[in-house]
Amino acid sequence: MAALHLRRRAAAALACVAPKPQWLSTAARHGALGGEAGERSKSPWVQLPPFAPFDTAAAARAIARGGGGGGGGNGEGGAVADSTAIKWVRRCCPQLPTSLVQKLFRLRKVKKNVVTAETSSADVSAEQHRLKRVSAKDQLMPGDILFLPVNLKESSVAEKTKKFDNRNEIDFLRSLEIYKDEAIIVVNKPPGMPVQGGVGIKNSIDVLASMFEENSSEAPRLVHRLDRDCSGVLVLSRNQLSTSMLHAIFREKTADALADGTQQVLQRKYVALVIGTPTHPKGLLSAPLAKILLQDGKSERLTVRASSNAASVQDALTEYRVIESCPHGYTWLELFPRTGRKHQLRVHCAEVLGTPIVGDYKYGRQAHDNWMPLPLPRTIDEELLRRRKLPFGLVVGGGSIAEEQPQLHLHCKQMVIPDISVAIHRLQSSDVDPYFSDLEKLNFVAPLPLHMRLSWEILKSVKI
Repeated sequence: MAALHLRRRAAAALACVAPKPQWLSTAARHGALGGEAGERSKSPWVQLPPFAPFDTAAAARAIARGGGGGGGGNGEGGAVADSTAIKWVRRCCPQLPTSLVQKLFRLRKVKKNVVTAETSSADVSAEQHRLKRVSAKDQLMPGDILFLPVNLKESSVAEKTKKFDNRNEIDFLRSLEIYKDEAIIVVNKPPGMPVQGGVGIKNSIDVLASMFEENSSEAPRLVHRLDRDCSGVLVLSRNQLSTSMLHAIFREKTADALADGTQQVLQRKYVALVIGTPTHPKGLLSAPLAKILLQDGKSERLTVRASSNAASVQDALTEYRVIESCPHGYTWLELFPRTGRKHQLRVHCAEVLGTPIVGDYKYGRQAHDNWMPLPLPRTIDEELLRRRKLPFGLVVGGGSIAEEQPQLHLHCKQMVIPDISVAIHRLQSSDVDPYFSDLEKLNFVAPLPLHMRLSWEILKSVKI
């Protein structure tokens, strides 16, 4: 019973998915927590919630198969993904920079007090003088409590967003939201906005993610990617536990697809306009991808490799279906990536189907060398032709097949994922391994960007 009480108390501490540190009150009360005479006069400590492991990889496998075995037990039978001390600190304190957390462990400022099943809550204060230093890779057991120095500067998302004092920018980003719950935020990413920062990139989704939140201690995190010029459904996690869960689900999707090709846990549908027409109206492309360096020795691209035996080669599967064949040799495709490799759809379209995506100058340069824009019909809605400047240097309008340089015509139109919020709640509240066979699927749809809608209207108006 004592062990069960301990586990429930740990789960309660995590009830809000991302536990927040409990600030201890006075130096007089906790000055002796250091366990050494020289440390007794120092500042109070931050007490983290008792460690309660969740095996997100096991949960993802259970969700994929619609059964149980979600890893909601006490962690016995092997280490789990978040069982090291540094991972637990990062989960409990996502507002702390990774570099600071690593420094705390290097300086041996993180300590541990083991709470056993025989230790009552009344005994905890009396036992705290037994704190021991803990290293980053030390494995935690259920009920272990970590302590951090209290003089850490916490930074909330609200504080981070103060530098973004442009209300127009904040309103624009939040207008992209498709869905939001306790675990995730789903947005319709506009074309031209980078997902991740890099050289020469000032604003990206990961940098601006804190603007999606108000009064929260942590910013949303990336769990997958879309190319800069690609648009459509992008999922962000709202806390460390949902991040781990979604990462595991994306990995499980690829593993299942390569094992038997029948995975259904995560589904994505892209729409693309390509140059040319595939030989077959539908099919499954199985073509491994490998990186190659270009002549400058700095930039790289991906290409199809005949063999997947080399360590640098990744298997890649894409299902496709022709939506409509159009005049002038254009084709609208639906693309269903079964694996999640970088530039997978663009390479498969260009090198396997022989139909590069319109606006893809990296993998379809040759097809664009003799590009001839189509004329605009008189019947086109003027709203589709109007160009507007958006925050962060984005422009809506332009880039259709009527332009000299069209934008990339690739859009993640639909994504279906399990209800992560419910799955996490079951993991935290269940005393036995939860079942996920009745877990609801969430279906997100993002409308086509303006330049692709305009290209659709242009091709519909062309006479065959």
